[in-house]
Amino acid sequence: MSDIGTQETQKADLNWSELIFGYTKTDCNIRYTYSNGHWDEGVLTKDETIPVHMAATCLHYGQECFEGLKAFETKGGDVVVFRVEENAKRMDFTGRKILMQPPSIEMFVEAVDRVVQANRRFVPPYGTGASLYIRPLLIGMGPRVGVKPADDYMFMVFVTPVGPYFKNGFKPVKMIVEEKVDRAAPLGVGDVKVGGNYAASLRAGASAREKGYADAVYLDAKEHKYIDESGPANFFAITKDGQYITPKSDSILPSITNKSLITLAGELGMRPERRPIAIEEIFDFAEAGCCGTAAVITPIGSIRHGDREAVYSHDGEPGPLTTQLYNKLRAIQLSEVPDAHGWLRTIKG
Repeated sequence: MSDIGTQETQKADLNWSELIFGYTKTDCNIRYTYSNGHWDEGVLTKDETIPVHMAATCLHYGQECFEGLKAFETKGGDVVVFRVEENAKRMDFTGRKILMQPPSIEMFVEAVDRVVQANRRFVPPYGTGASLYIRPLLIGMGPRVGVKPADDYMFMVFVTPVGPYFKNGFKPVKMIVEEKVDRAAPLGVGDVKVGGNYAASLRAGASAREKGYADAVYLDAKEHKYIDESGPANFFAITKDGQYITPKSDSILPSITNKSLITLAGELGMRPERRPIAIEEIFDFAEAGCCGTAAVITPIGSIRHGDREAVYSHDGEPGPLTTQLYNKLRAIQLSEVPDAHGWLRTIKG
């Protein structure tokens, strides 16, 4: 089955500039099976479904985790993926924390290479603003009735071309502080990418959207005094003296995008700092945003907290330093400027 996805070389017939952040069928996905203490060699398949035992641990005991990264077409026609090794390391950490057998770093990177190459015609053309979203998934397959880790696992990677996470793209959004729902417990699994964290956020996210906000800003679950995350992404702010700050918490997923922005902020003289951020500080910031693979950066125009609102955008446009960070990161991802940090991996073919 190794030739699946390699027969057609013409771009898929899609309206690239109108893509939403949603699922579009591609030529194939790749999946590896762990059984009897070993991973197999992986196989490309057109099948979009997974045969899962009704007693599988992924269904009953939450033994599942996932990652998200993107591939881009450069101006020169190459296809590159951004910081794939960091995603591999994060899945390794997540898998071990919930007692799953993670793929090795090398296997993870190989899987991404193979599936992107096999679906190369679905990589959006340079200049369309779209990208190829890559979703690695690790699930417990073995049946268990008692609460125990599985013996068997599946690691799979599928891809789908996507547009902006928020339909308005790089435009400020309104957020609201969530005070009645905790996203993750202290000493729990808030620092890993497991589905339960996202299930815990669904109710608050839906409530925020019903009130006219893009998403919620979560407070720490222990004291409800400090900012944790903003919806499905890390939070950051720019102080009035131009400093980049982002929350420090053991319950926050370590965002690879945020990690990259911290590096770039330092290069731009923004004195990046990761520290606890009291919720009252939102009224003193000059700019704010949320960051992650899906949105890259989503500027925050305002945050509602109780009967007060912190406003960062009066003209509907992002702040200057947030824009500078976004443009620099996007330029690196699209290979428009030299990749001084070695963040890009070129897909051969």
